[in-house]
Amino acid sequence: MPRQSAAVYRRRRLVTLVALIVVLAVVGVSVWLLMARPWAGATEASPVPTSSSTPAAPSPSPAQSESLTPTPQQTQEGETPTDGPSVEQSPGIVACQAGDVEVAAVTDAESYPAGALPNLSISLTNRGSADCTIDVGSATQRFTVSSGEDVWWRSSDCQENPSSMIATLAAGATVTSKVPVVWDRTRSSVDTCAQENRPRAPGGGSSYHVSVEIGGFAGATTAQILLY
Repeated sequence: MPRQSAAVYRRRRLVTLVALIVVLAVVGVSVWLLMARPWAGATEASPVPTSSSTPAAPSPSPAQSESLTPTPQQTQEGETPTDGPSVEQSPGIVACQAGDVEVAAVTDAESYPAGALPNLSISLTNRGSADCTIDVGSATQRFTVSSGEDVWWRSSDCQENPSSMIATLAAGATVTSKVPVVWDRTRSSVDTCAQENRPRAPGGGSSYHVSVEIGGFAGATTAQILLY
């Protein structure tokens, strides 16, 4: 077999090199076309907010203030009434005499259903012809609830911080204590003031009588109440 010249080998190498260059160029162009089409296979994205802050929750509106009309506070056993009879203090007036003052017990009802508590007050009348003074403080007030001869409750048994208050009772005037004393329908005793399980007064229509005294003067009659 005849031996080929060196020129033939050079041509063959050149052809092979050119073919390799062409292949590489085709591959390069394909890759570029894929990279130059970023939308291929993509979907339209929603706009992204530029701020990461979220709307603040609405501030609560100020609560409307409710205007309430104060009501007289009931005085429970053991508490000192803050108001006595509605009389004025006046210096230089002589003290009331037993024959001039009429004292009576006043109740807010004649009968009480189960669970209802009697509210007890004092009525004072000056039957004299002149104004007079009387101590209407809690230290001189006492309510007594009895059933026959059995004394069930005294307001003075568990009273705290009794006080005095000198007031003037006008001639011919009748006044009633402003804040009632409430009987909790239990038996009172100076030894059981702090107990919550004191004996309860029987109901079912049981009859009780309320007597009062104030300023050293006792009521001539009692007020009858019925408990159910």
